[in-house]
Amino acid sequence: MLLPVLAASDWGLAVAIFVLLLVFVAVSWFIIQATRAQLHWRTRAEAGDVEVIRMLVEDEVNRWKTMKMPKGYDPGTWRGVQSVELLEVTPGGVRVSATAESRYAMMEGERREISGSFREALKVTAKLADMLMYDVPNVRLQEARIDVYTTWRDEQGPGQRCILSTTCTREVSATLDWDELEPEEIVRAFSGRYRLDDRGEAMPIEVEAVRTSVPAVFYKDD
Repeated sequence: MLLPVLAASDWGLAVAIFVLLLVFVAVSWFIIQATRAQLHWRTRAEAGDVEVIRMLVEDEVNRWKTMKMPKGYDPGTWRGVQSVELLEVTPGGVRVSATAESRYAMMEGERREISGSFREALKVTAKLADMLMYDVPNVRLQEARIDVYTTWRDEQGPGQRCILSTTCTREVSATLDWDELEPEEIVRAFSGRYRLDDRGEAMPIEVEAVRTSVPAVFYKDD
């Protein structure tokens, strides 16, 4: 009676090992296929394939729009990040737009401005520059143009006007201490373009199309 019990036990062990082997093979196959796909996209992005770069950047931008705000982020800045729109893609860079609005809070019984639109635009630009340069998988952009708009009212009525335009380059970004610098310092390092009135308030600026020719290169861990 003991031998059949032992045989059944051995059979069960063999089945378990076989199932584990199948799972291992399946997982390994998926990992290999995913790695091949990643290498494929990186290679095409390195070659300056605009459509691939557009797809990769759009996928990441769409992820930002739906993801929960990371802990420790400023809510106004995160709203600006989630407003980003991809406007143009070239073999070496992208152009995006975002919005930034003044922030208000209740103080002494009335709503008062606690942070102007220009200050908010600086924070949105600095955060987007960091994310575009380092958070987009499989493509390493050499240049990212960020145009930040705010609500503007004039004789023609309310509308969105650009108040800050910044062209971020890989060369400059590599020299920055992103964790230590203030947003204004980061924008200044990239020679951000803006116009202020006598009170230090942002004024609308004209923005033009960007044409870059620097080839994109795929991301490598240093």
